[in-house]
Amino acid sequence: MKILDGKKIADRILARLGKIIKKRRLKLKLAAVLVGNDPASLSFVGRKKQACEKIGIAFSLYQFPVTISRQKLEREIQRIAKNPAISGAIIQLPLPKSIDTDFVLNLLPPKKDVDCLGRRSLEKFREEKSLILPPVVDAVAKLTQAFGIKFAGKKVLVIGKGRLVGQPLMVWLPKQGAIVLTADKSTKDLAGLCLKADIIISGVGKPSLIRGEMIKKGAVIIDVGSSKKAGQIVGDVNFESCAKIARAISPVPGGVGPLTVACLLENLLILSGN
Repeated sequence: MKILDGKKIADRILARLGKIIKKRRLKLKLAAVLVGNDPASLSFVGRKKQACEKIGIAFSLYQFPVTISRQKLEREIQRIAKNPAISGAIIQLPLPKSIDTDFVLNLLPPKKDVDCLGRRSLEKFREEKSLILPPVVDAVAKLTQAFGIKFAGKKVLVIGKGRLVGQPLMVWLPKQGAIVLTADKSTKDLAGLCLKADIIISGVGKPSLIRGEMIKKGAVIIDVGSSKKAGQIVGDVNFESCAKIARAISPVPGGVGPLTVACLLENLLILSGN
């Protein structure tokens, strides 16, 4: 059984980016917009800040109260987007339910949308005209390529249809020749679907959603979920039980997560024209 170690790949990417930034004396800056003080969101933003500092990218957090009006948030994001000192920006999700997420994401111009979440960015991605991939898609691509895992002709189950994980993967996987199956909270027989899948990619944020008895022998499990349990970051997969049956499995933490952050910063470099 292979452990799909994304951290090692992420460290190599960050080291390469750091060398480029230093050699070219680049002045790059990532802005993060956070509404509220959700602990998980603060943790995710903190990891991005840490990665930026590690390789010489400036980082600014723009944090607003959950009571902020859409109009004020719109003005603030437009100000950030127009700031020539800011190379790229991210809007940390989820946003409060009172705010129209699509509207806010669409405020970022594609040249600064390093998460590839705005409508114009997504259209380019779907049409294969984008310079970048959504970070999670890029992370899954790099992780599987590094370990010789192919999607062509395989039944790939994507669990969760969120905008960060499920939706972009459902666009990208068919183009890799995968036979894509999908599941979400309305799926009645998740175990039955899992048993059909050669590769399972889960990005729900529900601990132990996938257990060993739910997967077939030799399956590949890619865990993109992240949540807290007993003070620890855990994924969607019960690692201990699934590791006994799977051919390969990504851990949480240390799998897709750090690689996604590295891909995000690689996008920043690409969109800045360097």
